[in-house]
Amino acid sequence: MLRSDLHPVPVRVTATMSEAGAYRYRRANPIDVRVSSRSGQVATGFLHELAHLVDHQVHYDRRSRVWASAMHPSFAAWRDAAARLDGRSFPGGSYRKRYFESAHELWARSYAQTVLLRSGDALLQAQLERLQQADEPHVWPAEVFEPLATQVELVFERLGLTQLELPIAA
Repeated sequence: MLRSDLHPVPVRVTATMSEAGAYRYRRANPIDVRVSSRSGQVATGFLHELAHLVDHQVHYDRRSRVWASAMHPSFAAWRDAAARLDGRSFPGGSYRKRYFESAHELWARSYAQTVLLRSGDALLQAQLERLQQADEPHVWPAEVFEPLATQVELVFERLGLTQLELPIAA
């Protein structure tokens, strides 16, 4: 459970097939989180967009439009751990590759994967295993991901957004 002064943000279900979800905002204010019921990845889509919401609400620079994952000190060790992982190969051109390697996308993907991994829920963990077995580019292989998962958890601890001590693997 998170401690936060964030006002409720609507979660809207869509039927789009072009994307698993979207986090919409105007400047520093969240509008909603959208999740497609037809994407085949409702849980990961929701978690990915939730990560964008957290990232944006922790820090948003109005001039540069930079979010917390790219510059907030609480994310520094996470950024270092993410930089040590080999980049995943994404279909498409250089713009697509740059987008998926941006800090806010790396954060959203690593947050979603961490939640699936640490959930203790057999269904969510099986979904993660299927994605890893299929070599889905949006997730990292299990054997290299653990250090990044630990750093995701530590970001929340450093931000003071946990109510309980996390059983973080060292």
